[in-house]
Parts: sequence; structure tokens; C-alpha cells
Amino acid sequence: MLAAVYKSSKKADTYLFIEKRDDFSKVPDPLMATFGTPIFVIIVDLAKRNKLGTADLSNVKQKLIDDGFYLQLPPPQENLLDELKRQNGVKSD
Repeated sequence: MLAAVYKSSKKADTYLFIEKRDDFSKVPDPLMATFGTPIFVIIVDLAKRNKLGTADLSNVKQKLIDDGFYLQLPPPQENLLDELKRQNGVKSD
């Protein structure tokens, strides 16, 4: 199972996996508008992978089968102020 991977020109650490290189026909227009101009990264053979960076490999494969694409978003940023408050025993609002 091959997937073409693109990074977003608008959103840092955001990647789009599609079934066929340069075929964005299955990706909804609002998502493409938010994603920006796709920048090609690599073609990956998912069948030969055991891991796939931060994405769940089985989830990526299933989304490609079901939807024709998979959007990988960056992990949420932790709130450093809240973490500092927790470490110092201060309750957050």
C-alpha cells in the first residue's frame, strides 16, 4: 500500500497522506483551503512499515481505505504555565 505524503504550507508539522501522488480529489475543499499548497515530501510503502513517526500506522491505512486520505496533525502543545502551577501546587482556574 503506497501513500504520497505532503506537508502543509500553512500549518507547521501538519501532513496529508493520499493514495496517489498529486490526486487530491478525495480531500474536501475546506481542508485543502486550510492546508494550503501541498508540498510533496515522499512516497511511502505502508505495507513495509512497522511504525510511522507519530501517526498510528493501522489508523493511517484504514483512513486511506475509507476516506482516500489521512491528515496528521501535530500533537497539542502543552500549556507550560499550567504545568508550572501543577509542579508548585497551585490550582488552575
